[in-house]
Amino acid sequence: MRRRVILAGLCLCGLTGAKTIDGHELLTAQISPRVAPAPGFITVRAFIDSSDDNRGLEVVAQSIDFERRSTIELNGSAAPRLNVFQFPNLPAGEYDVRAELIGTNGVRATAARTVLVVAGNH
Repeated sequence: MRRRVILAGLCLCGLTGAKTIDGHELLTAQISPRVAPAPGFITVRAFIDSSDDNRGLEVVAQSIDFERRSTIELNGSAAPRLNVFQFPNLPAGEYDVRAELIGTNGVRATAARTVLVVAGNH
């Protein structure tokens, strides 16, 4: 079982935003790992389509008992296309990880994935 958890944790899995403009996705995100031993360390790489409307990017990792959130401001089309968020020391639990691209009129795109942080056998 432990070997399967480690192997699953090594995969790099994608999150995809549902909204597109002219065939380009507004938000694509990758999360690594999908399964991690507690205390968990999760990395989210958010790729955004260049747009003057981009004003913010928020990533949330939320379980029943714990939440961590990080928000950055974006300077429209001058904002970097890749933004990396790291969530260290997550306690054991099932987390909904959500990235939201925020524009001048609210949320432009959302990507979400479930992550599992498993308790260790000490």
